[in-house]
Amino acid sequence: MTPVIGLISGTSVDGIDAALVDITGTDFDLKVQFLAGVTYPYPADLKEKILAVCGGAAISMAELAELDDAIALAFAQAAQNIQTDYPSAQLIGSHGQTVYHRPPLARGVDAQAASRRVGRGARGEGRDFTPYSLLGYSLQLGRGAVIADVTGIPTVSNFRSADIAAGGQGAPLVSKVDAYLLSHSHEARSIQNIGGIGNLTYLPARSHPDWEKKIRGWDTGPGNTLLDLAVQHLTNGARTYDQNGSWAATGNPCYELVEQWLSQEFFQQPPPKSTGRELFGWEYLHQCLADAAPYQLSPADLLATLTELTVASIVHSYRTFLPQIPEQVLLCGGGSRNLYLKRRLQVHLEPVPVLTTDEAGLNADFKEAIAFAVLAYWRQLNIPGNLAEVTGARQAVLLGDIHLSGIINSDM
Repeated sequence: MTPVIGLISGTSVDGIDAALVDITGTDFDLKVQFLAGVTYPYPADLKEKILAVCGGAAISMAELAELDDAIALAFAQAAQNIQTDYPSAQLIGSHGQTVYHRPPLARGVDAQAASRRVGRGARGEGRDFTPYSLLGYSLQLGRGAVIADVTGIPTVSNFRSADIAAGGQGAPLVSKVDAYLLSHSHEARSIQNIGGIGNLTYLPARSHPDWEKKIRGWDTGPGNTLLDLAVQHLTNGARTYDQNGSWAATGNPCYELVEQWLSQEFFQQPPPKSTGRELFGWEYLHQCLADAAPYQLSPADLLATLTELTVASIVHSYRTFLPQIPEQVLLCGGGSRNLYLKRRLQVHLEPVPVLTTDEAGLNADFKEAIAFAVLAYWRQLNIPGNLAEVTGARQAVLLGDIHLSGIINSDM
């Protein structure tokens, strides 16, 4: 067994999710034993700075460097803390904190018009290059080299860049982990993560011919982000989220608004696709508030309507882009604990059971952190971590940069 720590802070910026797991096997024989999981909140001032940058605030390069270091040190501290009652980990997989995500074509470039032959390979043969404007870009802060140095544990970080360089979205990256830990022999499943942003992995039954080639995944749209921002707006910052969806549950959704919002371009865009706070952030919420003004919704009605948008965007994705409605939906992430959201999703997907990954043997709260522990483990074994069918990359690639730590023997 290899003890590995997985670290991630998602788009909600709630804090650092740390998971300590023991891993054996490689793919079909992959096994993960969950040992511990803890969410370590960011210090208030650090969280404020991260949210400001995610919201588009301009900062100097010096301030960016300071923020990068502060996040790295917070991640390193989380890695050290979670090992307190356990044997030392041999590896860390750190996703870091996303502060900017630009999917390919986000600037409205016509892919066909822009594709062109611009160079020749090393042997002189023609080679098609992707113009830079067609590539995605994603920035995760919290340098792996710092984490490795502080903890003394080899650390894999910067997972998204290799997939993006290969023409992929850089997201979602957890689909291959989902495939080997959560697929079913005879049932098609959808693993629906509801963090700040929602994303899915569709897993055909393993008995299906070429089942691995049929796996699909993409970002479905807002998860908790708009809900959390709305709660902050409605309470003047006194509250940051609606626990269990209890406030939204007292309201009534405005379905006319939901239909209007679902016409937004992202929801109609076929996969592969990804998104983030750059689209579903404060500016988007302010537009939602403006759209809702004529309806004179109560605060509870507004939260119920935004919840319905998250639910409707998920259901729309399933019905529009999946080869079939899955026979089972497994939720994970913070939104899996939103009982009102889960109930509304069950209503829309009836009779498909809506469960959580807990019920399939994988911790729903720390599933994403566990996934990045596995991705780090695969990287160390030189096993590609992405699924090109999911991200749109040209091929499977090794994910992440390895940072070693320790004193090098001068006699070597």
